[in-house]
Amino acid sequence: MARGLDHIVHAVRDLDAAVELYRRLGFQVGARNRHPQSWGTQNNVVQLPGTYVELLAIAEASGITPHVTRHFSFGAFNRDFLTHGQGLSMLALEGRGEADANAFRTGRIGDFELYEFEREGKRPDGTAVKLGFGLAFASDPHAPDIGFFTSFQHDPQSFWNPAFQVHPNTAAAVAGIVLVAQAPRDHARFLATFAGVNSRATENGVTIPTPRGDIDVLTPAAFIERFGVSPPGISRGARLAALRFAVADASLLADVSTEIGIAGLYAENSTVIGREDAMGAVLVFEPSR
Repeated sequence: MARGLDHIVHAVRDLDAAVELYRRLGFQVGARNRHPQSWGTQNNVVQLPGTYVELLAIAEASGITPHVTRHFSFGAFNRDFLTHGQGLSMLALEGRGEADANAFRTGRIGDFELYEFEREGKRPDGTAVKLGFGLAFASDPHAPDIGFFTSFQHDPQSFWNPAFQVHPNTAAAVAGIVLVAQAPRDHARFLATFAGVNSRATENGVTIPTPRGDIDVLTPAAFIERFGVSPPGISRGARLAALRFAVADASLLADVSTEIGIAGLYAENSTVIGREDAMGAVLVFEPSR
């Protein structure tokens, strides 16, 4: 089964500052949520149709469950990630629950128990609702600083809301996620198995065209050539580097960085916000196709 992008985790040390950044960039940001105590994390969500960005920080580290055999600890991973810096920490694809855990085991990209959990969410009117998820984790040994999993929503009608998906910056979709790696093709088999689609070699790397957004893997030099800014360091392995948003009117973002006091780059009809100004992530706003 082909799996499209579900969401991307942007891990930060100051969640209030991240919320303010995304709002200044023209996004509608949802209310604060708390994960289970064993995770020790909290988040705010930016919804787009079928995909979202999870702004995430550690709320209380003392109760975080450690990694154990066949159990991937979401909280421990993000806690450890933040010891090295902020940025895009995890890539989640749309899931089928136990079927994905079995597929990853068969494909030899993960042998983890399915993790089921619930948290409280809020409707636009403030009414509380229960949200349930089943997470199936995978692991690329050449990318220890990237968390990979699929997310199956038990009550999607309680989570997705068109009212949360209208943004002043005209962002209408996540066009893709970009990884940076020394040898992009070394990650092709893992990502193809993870996404359930064939990878495609490109001049500068590898592309995995999922049903909802592309996963691109580039060398650091190719990343700089494409986006004009530097990617995160890859001394420990491949990293999630850039999040690409498709916007209806790219011209609205041409001067946004100047207006909000950060250094953006306007190149080839796209606005690019670099890692120094976007809390470790590269954020790209490009015209919808």
